[in-house]
Formats: sequence, structure tokens, C-alpha cells
Amino acid sequence: MTRTADLQGDIGDVLLTEEDIAAKVAELGRQIAADYGGRNLTLVSVLKGSLPFMADLMRQIPLPLRIDLMEVSSYGGTATESSGLVRIIKDLSASIADEDVLLVEDIIDTGLTLNYLVRYLRGKNPASLRICTLLDKPARRLVDIPVDYVGFEIPDQFVVGYGLDYGERYRNLRFVGVLRPEVYTPAD
Repeated sequence: MTRTADLQGDIGDVLLTEEDIAAKVAELGRQIAADYGGRNLTLVSVLKGSLPFMADLMRQIPLPLRIDLMEVSSYGGTATESSGLVRIIKDLSASIADEDVLLVEDIIDTGLTLNYLVRYLRGKNPASLRICTLLDKPARRLVDIPVDYVGFEIPDQFVVGYGLDYGERYRNLRFVGVLRPEVYTPAD
């Protein structure tokens, strides 16, 4: 069994501490609550990575909330590069027609998956659709997509922790860290 301490040894640098994340999530919650006033809001989390973020974020939004979950896959041949081909593994459980919807993401990289999801969700006729992401990597963007709420803009590095994984590991770390390249780069 792998211990958390073993996982932490694979981290080069801590990019965001648990305290950094908590402060930013509280700030985002205040912004979202102010923007949505007294309206009902449906949060849609994209599994699996955004689950910790959404769980913390929803507790910071003092509004009537409904939550729903989607799971998509866009990773093809490697666990570090998106293929751009999106496959819905788990769809929404309830209709979002005429609902105010906030799509909650862990990280926006190329924007290809997010672009697909936005088009897909707009096809379900929500009253409004906004996007909230904890992490944004604009240096990797291939599709220009407006993001309404951004926690942190980060450099083009492979990050894990706080829901983000590599090979289904590291999600349980309480911080966001840069994974050492030797962990995910094949040996020659």
C-alpha cells in the first residue's frame, strides 16, 4: 500500500499550499454568491479531478444549490496528453433546462474538453452557463474559451494533488504540486 508520504516524494515543488487553495476557494464562493444573488444554482462537477474543489466550493456558496456530476475522458495514448476526442462516460442525472448552471473544473489545459462540454451542455438549454476552474494553464490553450471564475493561473507544468492525478494517484494530496518528470517520463 502506498502512503501519502511516499506520494509526496514524487513532488518537485509545491505550487499551491492547502492554505492558498482554501483562501481562493472562499474568495470564489463569495464572488459566485454575489453574482447569482438569491437565485438557485446547479453546480456540475467534471469527475474525477474537480470533486474535491466542488465539495469545498459548494460549502462556500450560501445559495440554494443542486449538484450533478459528469465524467468524461479525453486522454488517449498517454496519461499526460489529451487526445482532444471527448467521450462521455457519465452524463447528468437530471435536466438542466432553464437552470442557472456553473460548470466546475479542476484545470483547463488545451480547452478542447471544456469546449466540447460547453457545447454539449448548451444543447441542454440551461438558462445560463458559466465556468469556474481552480487552475488555468493559458500557455497550453488551443481553443479560446471564456472562463468566468479562475482560481489560479499556473505555468505549463504537470501538476497533481487536490483532485488532480497521474495514473489515478496523488488525488488525495491536500496541495497542488509539480510532479517530478522522472515519474511520468519513460526511461530510455
